[in-house]
Amino acid sequence: MTADLVAWVMVLALAAYACAGGTDYGAGFWDLTAGGAERGKRPRWLIDHAMAPVWEVNNVWLIFVFIVMWTGFPVMFQAVFGALWLPLALAAIGLVLRGAGFALRKPTRRLAQRRIYGAMFAVSSLLTPFFLGAALGAVASGRVAVGTAASARAWANPTSVLTGLLAIAATAFLGAVFLCSDARRFEADDLVDHFRLRALLAFCAVVVLGLIGLPVTHDDARYVWDGLTGGWGLLLLVLAAICGLVTAVLLLRRSYRWSRYTSVASVALTVGAWGCAQRPYLLPTTLTVADGAGAPQSMRWLAIVTAIAVLLVGPALVLLYRLDTMGELEPLTDADTQSAGAPGDNL
Repeated sequence: MTADLVAWVMVLALAAYACAGGTDYGAGFWDLTAGGAERGKRPRWLIDHAMAPVWEVNNVWLIFVFIVMWTGFPVMFQAVFGALWLPLALAAIGLVLRGAGFALRKPTRRLAQRRIYGAMFAVSSLLTPFFLGAALGAVASGRVAVGTAASARAWANPTSVLTGLLAIAATAFLGAVFLCSDARRFEADDLVDHFRLRALLAFCAVVVLGLIGLPVTHDDARYVWDGLTGGWGLLLLVLAAICGLVTAVLLLRRSYRWSRYTSVASVALTVGAWGCAQRPYLLPTTLTVADGAGAPQSMRWLAIVTAIAVLLVGPALVLLYRLDTMGELEPLTDADTQSAGAPGDNL
């Protein structure tokens, strides 16, 4: 029972990262496609201001996923990181370069350096979700088992490639939807329709890739396919599709108040559908949740620590995201940092 609870905690944390971190990846995707220095100046300005207050916090969810996997399901952790070390290493490098590029490009004054840091941020925002999605596709297709040797076959396959592309399209969709609201919040009326069009295009890309994925999943990930076409998996997938369609309708009607919530629900429900489709396996069809769980004492303490974290950290995260959605959080300006003075100035 405890193992099942912890497994669902891991799925929920993965859904939270797909939504929170995915929004940031999507903003990076639109940064990459914004155009040259002059053409892309306004969209990049909005992306910088929209991401700055929360982008570091969003990566906490990924760290939590790895901690739960490592502590609660060490056999799965070893199998996944042993077989998929290359795509996961590339994703980790992308995370580092992405953060460095975003943090360093704004204070840099030289145009050439700003372009380098901007390119690091934008390209990494494309590659990181692809490799994370490819790793997830490798697990879903049953190509990862205990003792599986690292090879390109494990993650360079139809399901992995399709999942990686879906991850890019879904993050682009989330990013554009959020940037529509951010454009209104920052009174950048010229950018509302700019990102509205891109959100609709990204939604179309998700739909097309989803349709392509039907025969691919049927042939290449049959266990997950069976789970997605019946029971809770099918129900959550249908709800995800409805939320996606509602988001598209809201965008077409230029009604942005609820579009953020429906887009997040669409992505979160899709991750939940995958979790339902894969149960009771951690690694279909070779390692169940019960067989892959850690020691009972470890699982109990992990559940207790998770409950404490929800009580202590959860309200702070909810407040942070709420304040950001309401436009109450703003990044520090150069004037703010200069007025604070350097450490030791008051000594």
